[in-house]
Amino acid sequence: MTDILVVGDTTNGKLGSATAELIRAAGNLVGDVGVGLAGSRLQEAVREASSMGAQTIYTMESHKLDDPSVYTKVTAFSQLCQQLEPRVILVSKNSHGLDFGPRLAFSLGAGLAQDCIRIGEDDDTGRVVATRPVYGGSAMATVTFSGDGPQVVVLREKSYEPASQDSLESGNLVQVEVNLGSSGDQVKSVRQVGSVAKGVRLEDAEFVVAGGRGLGGAEPFATLEELANLLGGAVGASRAACDAGWVNHNYQVGLTGRTISPNVYLTVGISGASQHMAGCSGSRNIIAINKDREANIFKEARFGVVGDWNAILPSFLETVRELV
Repeated sequence: MTDILVVGDTTNGKLGSATAELIRAAGNLVGDVGVGLAGSRLQEAVREASSMGAQTIYTMESHKLDDPSVYTKVTAFSQLCQQLEPRVILVSKNSHGLDFGPRLAFSLGAGLAQDCIRIGEDDDTGRVVATRPVYGGSAMATVTFSGDGPQVVVLREKSYEPASQDSLESGNLVQVEVNLGSSGDQVKSVRQVGSVAKGVRLEDAEFVVAGGRGLGGAEPFATLEELANLLGGAVGASRAACDAGWVNHNYQVGLTGRTISPNVYLTVGISGASQHMAGCSGSRNIIAINKDREANIFKEARFGVVGDWNAILPSFLETVRELV
């Protein structure tokens, strides 16, 4: 039996960083930890999950499970959960998990806690106690579950550090047969279009420089990109900048965008609305440049510069060029 089941994500046969974060988070709960993997070519992902401390790795191998359709994976994991009867099921909050988590919970008749950033256990009841942002991230709520059924928790990415890989692979491998039937037929994948990522992935960057409405257009983002390249980081943006069409929505940081936790987060022309801060609150050091001294971003920033970015950023960039 497995007390805590982590729903694993794989990319090109390798374990996703979000799954490593879930394995780390599972350490805050009492019980054995298992990782469920669905798809084909899972050997490398199995090895990684085992070296991260998962007691058991359950594989459901089928080429049908490589399809991005959420329906097929819900069918597979629903059958796995019915066999294992886990007490807690952990899902990562990404574009797939946001849809997958509620559907899995419904199929199991289970309770669901969405968009959580911390989890623990109630000493008296043994049920999960989770912390999640509410009111656009301006407040935090503590939630728990009622009843004795399974508890599905969707955890925001970057809420926990990824579990590190040990040299020992101590997990047991269990191959599970699932009947997929006609699941997935509701949606037909016509074509998958990939984008070539340049530099460091936004979620993995230790340095992120982001621009907002205050930049006034798309051109200044070239300066931000140069700065990010010099410091080995990545470029982000506020929703306002993305909605204006200045940069692609893949750059968006915030409640409806990406969640980041860099060592340094430099914002330029971003006011710091609660929806934006919900995506970067895990940053260790926030540095803000904004001409409005009353901007909310200064309440969250460790260092702040009040002034026109046109006068500040070029000289800062020149100094960085000299230092690197």
